Amino acid sequence: MLITIAAVGRMKTGAERELLDRFLDRAGAAGRQIGLTFAVREFPESRAATPALRKAQEGAAVLDALAPALIVALDEGGKGLTSRAFADRIAAWRDGGEANIAFVIGGADGPGAPILEKARIRLAFGAMTWPHQLVRVMLTEQLYRAVTILSGHPYHRD
Repeated sequence: MLITIAAVGRMKTGAERELLDRFLDRAGAAGRQIGLTFAVREFPESRAATPALRKAQEGAAVLDALAPALIVALDEGGKGLTSRAFADRIAAWRDGGEANIAFVIGGADGPGAPILEKARIRLAFGAMTWPHQLVRVMLTEQLYRAVTILSGHPYHRD
């Protein structure tokens, strides 16, 4: 199963990029053994005049490029999951025959209606607002953690 991190905006070089790459490499190396592969796709930010129009344009561009993936929207109003529940959800999708999962990180204004309407689940990393670069790192770390849990590595929370 291909898991894509689809993010509006570009991630520049720096400490956040290094962490993202480290967790992505680890997840990719360990994930192949359990049928998971990973990719990152970046999408341009809209220059529309209003937040609503920006979200609509960004969402349409992301959805057009990712079809027919199962969409998971990262949204501050979404559901919080434990790491174990997150891993179990990924395993259920994989075992249920899903071929492509896309975790969508919207632009500065959020994911917008096109993404939220199409999303199978809205996922939050708490009620706080996080910079997009950190959200990418946190998501990638949780994907790596899910791979280790699903691979049978001891998990200190069990």
